Amino acid sequence: MHIARHESGIGGAVRALASQIHPVFMLPPVAASAFGAVLAGFSSPGLALLHVATAFVALYTAHVKDGYVDFYHRGEDDDHPLTAVGCRLALVGSTALFVAGTVAIGVLVGPLAALLTLPGWLFGYLHAPYLDTNPVTATMGYPLGIGFALLGGYYVQAESLSATVLAFAVVFVAILSGIKTIDDSKDYEYDRSIDKRTVAVVLGRRRARTAAFAVMMLGLVAAVGFVVVRAFPPSAVFAPLSFAVVAAFAARGDDELATMLLIRGSYVFLAVLVVAVWFHPLS
Repeated sequence: MHIARHESGIGGAVRALASQIHPVFMLPPVAASAFGAVLAGFSSPGLALLHVATAFVALYTAHVKDGYVDFYHRGEDDDHPLTAVGCRLALVGSTALFVAGTVAIGVLVGPLAALLTLPGWLFGYLHAPYLDTNPVTATMGYPLGIGFALLGGYYVQAESLSATVLAFAVVFVAILSGIKTIDDSKDYEYDRSIDKRTVAVVLGRRRARTAAFAVMMLGLVAAVGFVVVRAFPPSAVFAPLSFAVVAAFAARGDDELATMLLIRGSYVFLAVLVVAVWFHPLS
């Protein structure tokens, strides 16, 4: 039973499985889970680590499934490091780990904590070939997964939700939906050829880009508004300002460069929020 397509042995199988860990796209959901824990006071590091690990395997499931569908069913990718059997085994393994983590969260915290964790896997497993064919779910599946990672990370610490964490989730979903719209535009020609209805295919690349930046701007304005009404700490105002600077540069680049800059800008956005919530520098 071969797991790797291009290598043999245990080392080759491990490298092929590890190739499905994509740090650029996996960091935001994992960081959102950790940020939720920080926002709730970080009273139980063990539970925080459990939720982070569960969010990680949900994202791993998403990447394996996406690569499996794109290479073996759609012929979209030129190559894939895992065999079809390797993909299925990886999916079984990651799903088993996710179920174990979710059940543990349910037992240690409560059923609502488990329910808030479950969407991460559902969005990931169903993204290809189901959710990614509709402009709404193709765009918002990943951001909503991050939103639920934030809510779940908060809930496992506080065993409740607050208006503040819900506000943060709304801001995250808005900003990341804009980024995802631009990211999908990179594959406009191919997606159009297979009738894959992303926002770019439906609206056209130019209008999709305009809509993406408009949605991100709404998220930034909302973040400032939440600072004004004291839902966010005062120093959180620097998060939307820092992201706006990155977005201004990204707007001048093509879709690939813009996506790269905006994703990294989201890291800065989150890092500033962590500092604002954890240290309250202006309070």
